[in-house]
Amino acid sequence: MIVRGLRAYPALVLTPSLPLRTERLDLRPFTASDLAALHAYFSLPELHRYVEIGGPPADLDVTRAVLERRRRRTALAEVGDVVQLAVVLRETGQLVGDVVLIWRSAEHRQGEVGYVLHPDHQGHGYVGEAAAAMLALGFDTFDLHRIVGRIDARNTASARVLERLGMRREAHLRENEMIRGEWTDEVVYAMLAREWHAATGATRPD
Repeated sequence: MIVRGLRAYPALVLTPSLPLRTERLDLRPFTASDLAALHAYFSLPELHRYVEIGGPPADLDVTRAVLERRRRRTALAEVGDVVQLAVVLRETGQLVGDVVLIWRSAEHRQGEVGYVLHPDHQGHGYVGEAAAAMLALGFDTFDLHRIVGRIDARNTASARVLERLGMRREAHLRENEMIRGEWTDEVVYAMLAREWHAATGATRPD
């Protein structure tokens, strides 16, 4: 079941029709059988270089707890909720990463997009393809007004992804976060609903 529009239905749980299908990917809820595939990338030190998510897990028990949180993230009921989906290569069925859409504000219809990809599968455009599907979910289905992407200023590869999506660099925050004992800069990218609809030719929600 899909309920359309945070503005039109502010008190309802908004559940997208899943999986979301792109040209090469299926974006689906996480399942218990994803433990090994999730651990394969979540445990990599390089994956945690630019984000403060607790550091690489020491064992499968930590990843198992992470997986259980991801399995519950399939709908938006209140501000702060997350839709977090496994990124699966349709041709092989392999789980290679995940994407998120976070509900940041009800009053101002704000959201945030994020993504993680196994380093072995970078360079093929999968992140941009998956993130575009989450922008479509936020703008076309949930009727968000503005979606941001927040990244470490050193993460130039992620910046290129957001720029290719048509998101605009709006802010550079100096030493805004401390990640593993180091002050780091944060860069904020954003896109408005009307910019998304103009770029994609998508129909605005009723």
